[in-house]
Amino acid sequence: MTAHTPSIPVSPSSKGRRLLFFLLVPAVLCIAGVLTLSLRGRQTRALAATTRALESEPVSVIHAKAGAPNSDLTLPGTLQAYSDSPIYARTSGYVSHWYADIGAHVRQGQLLAEIDSPEIDQELNQARATVNQVQANLTLASVTAKRYQELIRTNAVSQQEVDQNNQNLEAQKANLQAAAANVNRLQQMQSFERVVAPFDGVITQRRTDIGDLVNAGNGGAAFELFRISKIDTVRIFVPVPEAYSQQITDGLKATLELTAIPERQWIGSVTRNNHAIDAASHTLLTEIDVPNPKSELMPGAYATVRLRVSQPVSSLIIPSGSVLYQATGPQVATVTAQNTILLKKITVGRDFGDSVEITSGISANDAVVSSPPDYLIDGMHADIQNQTAGQN
Repeated sequence: MTAHTPSIPVSPSSKGRRLLFFLLVPAVLCIAGVLTLSLRGRQTRALAATTRALESEPVSVIHAKAGAPNSDLTLPGTLQAYSDSPIYARTSGYVSHWYADIGAHVRQGQLLAEIDSPEIDQELNQARATVNQVQANLTLASVTAKRYQELIRTNAVSQQEVDQNNQNLEAQKANLQAAAANVNRLQQMQSFERVVAPFDGVITQRRTDIGDLVNAGNGGAAFELFRISKIDTVRIFVPVPEAYSQQITDGLKATLELTAIPERQWIGSVTRNNHAIDAASHTLLTEIDVPNPKSELMPGAYATVRLRVSQPVSSLIIPSGSVLYQATGPQVATVTAQNTILLKKITVGRDFGDSVEITSGISANDAVVSSPPDYLIDGMHADIQNQTAGQN
């Protein structure tokens, strides 16, 4: 007979440890591979940066030029009438006549339209009749009160009757005042049947015609009878940048140009500002009034305003191509005395197209790279090819 070797039992925990070992080994190898590739990538980038820094980059440099101490501040705006008012009916009725159409120049108090209000006319007649009635009652009350004052001396009447007649007299006086006030009110309403111009101006809109039923009060643009604008002087509101707000004073002269008439200029002046910097736009709202005696300037027209102001801070002018717009903001590349690149953050002012205004960040002595490539970094060696002055 052949002898059998007894089998050794394997516990479940031993099988679990073996499986975990075989799973961890590939994971550790993957992590090690990723770390190795990342380290090599960093070393490669560092090596490239070091190599580029050790290279001498050929550059052309310029020196910024000083900006003008005074400049024309150019701002956009829209012309507005000095006064602009819609005209509504103050009494209800039908339009019987109108006398002014669009474009008509009218004077203050000039008749524009007439409204037929028969209800107001009849109410006024009734109110006048009421006044006559109350006046008659007042006359009777006055006579009666006087008679009772005589009778009380002979004790023919009681004191109570005298007091009642005196009170009736006072009541009739009050009724007369109330009736007269009602007549005045209706006369005022009747006067509104004549629609007149509130000031000198030009009719810019007519929204009514003969036979239209109109209602008293402001019912919105759809219920306007006319719109009148005062344009012998026009005003324009411009947002002045905060940096120039201290230079804006009342009386400061301004030049106005219209897009539609580019060859003409009009002279105006600053009349007021709102003395508050807008938190959203950081601008000062400024009003400029421009005389318009010939009505050449029309409300709603787009205009360009030029204000002659002094520079709030000294500025420098460099070519537009010298500015590097990076994620951290605008910068310029300068060359130090050791012929190395130094990037400087700047504050850009006005853009003149081929040149820009720099208000801070560099000085006139800095050697600015005229056309810097994007890959310039601090410490890179620079080989100056030529040196020129900045352009305006």
